[in-house]
Amino acid sequence: MARAQRKDVIVGLDIGTTKICAIVGETTENGIDIVGIGTHPSSGLRKGVVINIDSTVESIKKAIEEAELMAGCEIRTAYVGIAGGHISSLNSHGIVAIKDNEITENDVKRVTEAAKAVAIPLDREVIHVIPQEFIIDDQDGIKEPVGMCGVRLEAKVHIVTGAVSSAQNIVKSCNKAGIAVAELVLEPIASAEAVLTADERELGVVLVDIGGGTTDIAIYSQSSLVHTAVLAVGGNHITNDIAVGLRTPQNEAEKIKLKHGCAMASMVNPDETIEVPGVGGRKPRTVLRKLLAEIIEPRIEEIFSLVQREVVKSGYQDLVASGIVLTGGASILEGMPELAEFIFDMPVKRGMPLGLGGLKDVVNSPKFATAVGLLRYMANKTAGRAKGAGRMFAKFQTGKVQAREKSAGGNVSEGLTGAYDKVRTSMKGWIKDLF
Repeated sequence: MARAQRKDVIVGLDIGTTKICAIVGETTENGIDIVGIGTHPSSGLRKGVVINIDSTVESIKKAIEEAELMAGCEIRTAYVGIAGGHISSLNSHGIVAIKDNEITENDVKRVTEAAKAVAIPLDREVIHVIPQEFIIDDQDGIKEPVGMCGVRLEAKVHIVTGAVSSAQNIVKSCNKAGIAVAELVLEPIASAEAVLTADERELGVVLVDIGGGTTDIAIYSQSSLVHTAVLAVGGNHITNDIAVGLRTPQNEAEKIKLKHGCAMASMVNPDETIEVPGVGGRKPRTVLRKLLAEIIEPRIEEIFSLVQREVVKSGYQDLVASGIVLTGGASILEGMPELAEFIFDMPVKRGMPLGLGGLKDVVNSPKFATAVGLLRYMANKTAGRAKGAGRMFAKFQTGKVQAREKSAGGNVSEGLTGAYDKVRTSMKGWIKDLF
């Protein structure tokens, strides 16, 4: 039986190295209610990049079907996460002159385009241009410049770029699975939407999203995104180390990691033992759990050391008073926050998806941070458009009143109600279409 399409739902699709996850949400007055979720193992990606389109398409289809079944609706469009070692970012700056002494939406677009005008190689494309702050006539720290007065507008922005081929392969995989890509969203930006609080962004925080194939980093300071990076190392490297170190198949190594793994050998009882399945029909062996932790710990130390090097390189290591927030599937491992505190010498916590309704218990895990964050990203973007529409409507109202005053000598009541109702109906229809 065909499922009906619903306009009030939003969909986040996290195409990861180890799993494909589709989450369906409904926007409400109180936030987002989770109404459906579908996951399926991913076998067509390596280190966040598609290496087999057919396998990726099949996994996307399975995850989407499961989410559709739970949500009871048909999914045709989604916001899709992108990561991989090909991602790079930079901060840029643009300046424009203001014509009528009052800053408009068009001026903001012009200054953003000016900041975006940097030399980018032909094999790369811009994924995001995110405003950090605006400066009006040397007054900095402005987040919303529209409506303010000035003669010169400057913008500081964060630009994220990725390889054209990698982005195209993700879009192609989604399209082949019957899903239109509304927008590609950098995964650490999505994860930050799900797990970071406003206070953490204001004080300064480093988000570290440790997935299967990549470790994604996003640094916030004074509520602005100031640095992003993707490291091509993640939980799969830990699994591979266990498989080699304990001489067991990869799938068994993954199970052992999830069930018995610990990031700090000093936290493990020295007498505790685990059973390790053999390879090729060989008998299982019993080994000390501490040996497993001693295999895992060096790899996680390496990941955290690479993250620390990236934070130092960004120049914001002294401006992250909130410390580190760990999220992603690999962050669930016991002892991760403790080892991170030891290495970074700052406060560390695990980040869980915040402020959800509906089936929130189902997605209450760091491994769903990116998919939930894609929903939040989409909801925030839609709210921003609606806010812009509201400003346009208010401006229209003001202009209408002024015109009536001028033509009627101050008598503005006649005919104004009809004009107001007509525009309000039109704007309602436009805003409804956004959802």
